Parts: sequence; C-alpha cells; structure tokens
Amino acid sequence: MGAGTLADAWSRLGAGRRVHGIAAALLPYRGDDVDWEGFEAHVARTREAGLDVAVNMDTGFGDLLDPGQREAVLDVTRRVLGDGVPFYAGAYASADDGTAAAYADALAAIAARGARPVIVQCRAMHAMAPAGKAALYAGVAQRAEGGALAFELSPRFAPHGEIWDDETFQRILAIPGLAGAKHSSLDRATELRRLAVRERLRPDFRVYTGNDLAIDLVAYGSDYLLGLATFAPDRFAERDRALAEGDADFLARNDALQHLGNVGFRAPIPAYKHAAAQFLHLTGRLAGDDVHPRAPRRPGSERILLLDCALRLGLVDDPEAVRRERVEPFLG
Repeated sequence: MGAGTLADAWSRLGAGRRVHGIAAALLPYRGDDVDWEGFEAHVARTREAGLDVAVNMDTGFGDLLDPGQREAVLDVTRRVLGDGVPFYAGAYASADDGTAAAYADALAAIAARGARPVIVQCRAMHAMAPAGKAALYAGVAQRAEGGALAFELSPRFAPHGEIWDDETFQRILAIPGLAGAKHSSLDRATELRRLAVRERLRPDFRVYTGNDLAIDLVAYGSDYLLGLATFAPDRFAERDRALAEGDADFLARNDALQHLGNVGFRAPIPAYKHAAAQFLHLTGRLAGDDVHPRAPRRPGSERILLLDCALRLGLVDDPEAVRRERVEPFLG
C-alpha cells in the first residue's frame, strides 16, 4: 500500500476526531474494606490524565454496594475532584418493579453531588416491550437534572444486564432527556449498527462504547465509557490525543491497549475487575490487589500476562524488580 493510500485510509478511519473519554473507576479494597486512600489517588490520577470519571459503575462494584456505600463513593469523588468538575455515576433502582420512581433516590443522591446519572438496568426491564422500556427510560431521564446517559450491558458482565433490540434503541434515541447511551455488548457489529442509526436519526446523541475488546470503535464514531480505561487512564488519554491530532501513532497506542483489554477481559469476564486491581498494583498505582469480597478473582499467575501488557505500555521502569517483587510472590 502506497503512502498516499495509507494516508487516505487513515483519514477515513477517523484521524482528527476528538473523543469524549470516560473511565469507569475501579473501587479498590484492602481486605473486605474499601481502600479509600487508593480510590482517592486513582480518581485524581484519572482526572489529571484528562479523562472524565464514572463511579458506581460495574467496574466500581456498583451492583454489589448498598445505597449508603454508593453515596460514600459519590462524596469522596466530589471531594477529590472539587466543585464544578463533572463526573458520572451509576443510578440504580431501589426496587425491581420497573417504575421510574424506583430510581428517584439514586438520582437525588447523584444530583446532590453535582454528578450526571448513568441509568443502570434492572431485571424488570427484561420482560418489557420496546415501547414500555423506552417509556421507563424517559420517565427516569425526566427526573434527572441536566440530562442522563442510558446504559445497556451484556449479561456476560452481570445478570441484570440486557442488550436492547434495534427498535428499543431507536426509541431511546427519541428521548430528549438522554444525551447518550453506554453500549456494552462486546459485539462490534451491533455497535456499528447503533452508530449508523444514530447518524440517521439523531447525530448529536453520543454512543459511548463499553466494548473493551474493540476499543478502536472510537475511530468509527463512538465515544467511550470503559472499564479498561481504569487500568491505564494516562495511556488512554495519550491515545485519544493522537487520534485528535491525526497522528497515526494512535494505531500503535491502541494496539498496546487492546492487548491489555484482551488479557484483562478474558472469560470469566466479571473477573476483569480483579485483573484491574492486579495491574494497578503491579504498576505501583495501588497498595494491593484486593477487590469486593463477593467479586470473582483471577489467579496470581495472571500477573505474568499483565506484566507483559505493562511493558508494552511503558508503565514499568524496572521489569526485573517488578517480576521479583510483584509477580513471583503471587505465583504460589
């Protein structure tokens, strides 16, 4: 392929596109308790890298926390970010009755901290027809101050999740109170179909990819709200800048991050949160690798693969020391 042809292909792919990047923040633990010091540092580091922060998402064990714990996460996040800095937060129903009123408490707590809600699915939605499902989202969005994001999550992540059919997505697009939707099907074709419908019906609606196995979807028109971004927010920000500047270095940076995604998000997929904790500990960004006591875990041998990922991303200064101190002791 000649240089001109390569440049043309790169231009068509998305060079010069500015992406809205949101990292779904990991909530680290020490034993069975939240590591608040580690969380504060991680939120600050994510924001300093140039990404927006989302808390109480799947990556932050939002479905395993009680309402008081989720509010504590909101308070700490607001304190770390300071007044006026936007952030996003998962909004969970207080009852699985399929009513907009069930989201009222969560929306009020999020609004009180000046955050923007991401409407998390409840199981009652699964049995609803497209019109009823869209009506529920519209009712919840109407209660949200300053707009909201909807959220469709593959059940491969959590049992309350569901991927909408095409009719439901078209109805979601028509809801004025929704500024966008996080799409986490892990299926590239489905997301590309979402983007095509978005372009035809409502171009200002943002599709935030949650596909940690195809993070290059930002070059095709998606923004992102990714759990993978919590592993290395600074590297995601660097990749995004390369895309915005039309620098083909985006491709190499994306490939290195995608390698990390392919390792971290192997089946069983919900264990990716422990992989994130392992990676952040291995790279010196967390004091340990504990996760929520009810969350699935990866074996210590995972660190062998994660070290290779960290080396590709340039996040390890002394590989032998890291191997000796943060890999070999965990091999058992």
